[in-house]
Amino acid sequence: QVQLVESGGGSVQAGGSLKLSCATSGSIHSNLCMGWFRHAPGKGREAVACIDSDGTAYADPVKGRFTISQDNAKNTLFMEINNLKPEDTAMYYCAATWGICPTAIRFFGPSSIKYWGQGTQVTVSS
Repeated sequence: QVQLVESGGGSVQAGGSLKLSCATSGSIHSNLCMGWFRHAPGKGREAVACIDSDGTAYADPVKGRFTISQDNAKNTLFMEINNLKPEDTAMYYCAATWGICPTAIRFFGPSSIKYWGQGTQVTVSS
């Protein structure tokens, strides 16, 4: 069983930055694909980034602004968000599933996720 707890969300102005963290209850296993989803009002839950031992993948709207990383020693997943835009406003969820990450983020769908965090809110004002 893997438990995920997010933190780091907040309210910022456009152009600002945030760093989200996701603490895991156990070790970040080498055979776990971990990532971040977001859910904005009126939209479906979408994957924004994922990471495994082979590398990372990002959704097009966040490429160049979001950076996913993990600290295996601290069992923590991170996502640094720069140049925030109002359209980034959403609840952000940490997620994990067993196996390697898909090569394309569009295949990292909510139905493939085994473990979810409770979410952390990011609100960006213009």
